[in-house]
Order: sequence, then structure tokens, then C-alpha cells
Amino acid sequence: MDQLFNKLDELFDEIVEIRRYLHKYPELSFEETETAKYIADFHKNLGHEVREHVGGNGVLAYLKGDKPGPTIALRADFDALPIQEQTDVPFKSTNEGVMHACGHDGHTATLLGLAKALNSMKSEIEGTVLFLHQHAEELPPGGAIAMIEDGCLEGVDVIFGTHLQAQIPLGEIAYRSGPLQAAPDKFDIKIIGKGGHGANPHETKDSIVIGGQLINNLQQIVSRRIDPLESAVVSICNFEAKNPYNVIADTAVMSGTVRTFKEEIRSFIEKEIDRVIEGTCLVSGADYEYTYTRGYPTTVNHKEETEFIAALAPSVPGVETVKETEPIMGGEDFSYYLQNVKGTFFFTGAKNPDTDEAFPHHHPKFDIDERALLTAAKVLGAATLSYAKKEEPLVNTAQ
Repeated sequence: MDQLFNKLDELFDEIVEIRRYLHKYPELSFEETETAKYIADFHKNLGHEVREHVGGNGVLAYLKGDKPGPTIALRADFDALPIQEQTDVPFKSTNEGVMHACGHDGHTATLLGLAKALNSMKSEIEGTVLFLHQHAEELPPGGAIAMIEDGCLEGVDVIFGTHLQAQIPLGEIAYRSGPLQAAPDKFDIKIIGKGGHGANPHETKDSIVIGGQLINNLQQIVSRRIDPLESAVVSICNFEAKNPYNVIADTAVMSGTVRTFKEEIRSFIEKEIDRVIEGTCLVSGADYEYTYTRGYPTTVNHKEETEFIAALAPSVPGVETVKETEPIMGGEDFSYYLQNVKGTFFFTGAKNPDTDEAFPHHHPKFDIDERALLTAAKVLGAATLSYAKKEEPLVNTAQ
């Protein structure tokens, strides 16, 4: 273990260099061809067995140790977002309107650095380490489900993954057994009214007014139809009815997201949105179109593997705090892996302790404290070696 930690310390500058290179050249979900090639070439240079184009742009790299043992998968995603970067870092995105605003560049750099460190210890590795590089985490249906269908989990005994969190302090590991992240769904609504002159509203069916009423009515689903002890979100995030200043819009479109943890609440909200739209439009004599698109399932961590990480992490250099976190409403297609094999997904703090302001994920000024890359690599590496040896800590020392 000390050998691994020392090797990662030596590789830290290279890990940062990799992260900055990927940050400078981001690619959108399902378009990550150059990033995938960069990852594959890195592993090939290490002598790993590599599978490319797995489920699309996914990359699998296998490090087979010299000793028998389990197959442990470590996952990192590598797609970026359609956001125009507003930072002033020297390695800012060179691709117009595309940015690594969620830390996936850091996830990939972490895994590549760890791959290089573990490769140098091949004679000590028990079993096989699968470096699972996933494309398209940001855009449903996502890359995970396609990679699974293409066999990425064949022979895998356990899977671990982490997400760098810019609003969790550097040095903190946050874990949770059971539901960790919500199921993120999308809905689209089109209100079909009757347009006309702004001076004669009585001759129209004003889609904007109907839309405004609908937004208010939809907010009552969570506040008045869901048990207050349950968790759910219904958010309208887009509303368009563009027209000249004196023309009442005949149609208005809106879209939004639903976040839930329980399948029965998810199904209820899907049907309830339709009922509310129907009733609102009926009052005004308007028609409508409604589409509900299910995203990823709820991310549910396995108990034993989660407790394993929680007990192991305090002994890892750079980890100062280990604590159980509350569930969050953000979605994550790591959920698909956990439906197929045992494992856990945890958060690694990446907030610079010297700054008061930490921009959230998906923000044009998002950034991370790059020291978190080393913390993440060490925890994942320690989990790999410890799990393979079955040296699971007997006492959970998480704070």
C-alpha cells in the first residue's frame, strides 16, 4: 500500500498535466472520439489489454496481475458539457461552447494515473483491474447501459467509482449506503392554443397565460400530492413562446425535470403531470402534447462495499474526514453498474480550502482543487489492493 501511495505522489504532476490537457480539449457526450483515442493509447503504452468502441466510445483496459484474485472494475467518465467556459485558467477549453464543467476530466486523469501506478506493481497485483472509461454520462440514455450491453461487466466481481465534488472540502470522503442519487427524468409539454392580435385577447386562447397557470399548478404536485416525508422535485427549466410584441402566441413549449428516489413516486408524478396538464388546458379550451422521458435509475450503493470504503478511507494519506452524506437529487448512470454487480459510488471533496467561493457543477466558472485527484486515486487504489487481498478493515473508523 505504501508503495502505491509513494508511486502516486511521484505521478501527481503527470496526473495534473493529463487533467489539464483533457480540460483544454473537451468533447460532448457521444462525440468523444479523440478523448477515447487518447485514453486507449495511454493504456496501450502501458501494455494493457484494451477494448475500444465499447457501447459507442467506451474504452476498457485490463491490468492482469501476476497473482490470482478477483476482477475489480474502476470507472471514470470522460464527456464534457455544452457550456461556454468563463474561467481564466491557462488550460481553459479551446472548443467553443464545450467545457468540462463537472470534473470528468479529473475522473479520467485520476484513473489513468492510478493505472500507471498499479502497472508498475503488476507482480504484486492479485487478480485483474478493469479500468472502465465511460463516455456520455451527461446525456441520457448515457454510455453505461450501452457499455453493459456490450459486455463491459463480464467477469467483474465488484465496481468502485468516485465523483469529484467542488463544494465538498478537499480531504473529505462522503459515502452513503443505499440510495445516493435520484432518478433524473425529463418532460416536454406543448400547449396548443389560438393566437391573435394583442389588442383582442378575447378572441384567442393565450398559450402564455395557460402556460403560466400550468407552471403554478405543476408545483402543487410535490407540495400537495406527495408525502412531505418523501423526496421529489418537479422543476420547469425552459419556457418559450417567442412572438412579436403585439401578437398573442398560439403555442408555448416548456420542458423540465423530475427527480425521485422511489419508483412508485416516479410513476405517480409521471401520470399526475399529464392529469394536471389536461385539466389546465380543459379550462381554457386548449390542446396539448406531453412527453415524459425516463432517465437513469436511482443510484443505490451496496451496503458491504460502501462500509468497506468508509472503513478504509481514514487510513489513506490526504483523507482528513470521512462521513456519511445525505442523498442528492443529481442523477448518475453509475446506477446501471450497481444494478448488475456489487459496488459503491462515493464523493471526493475538491473544494479549495483557501477560497470562500466554489462554483457548482455545470457552471461556466466551475473548477476543482487538483490535489483532489491524488486523494481520489489513493482511495480507489487502496480499495483495489485491499479488496483483492480481502484485507477489509474490521472497524469502521469513519468520523
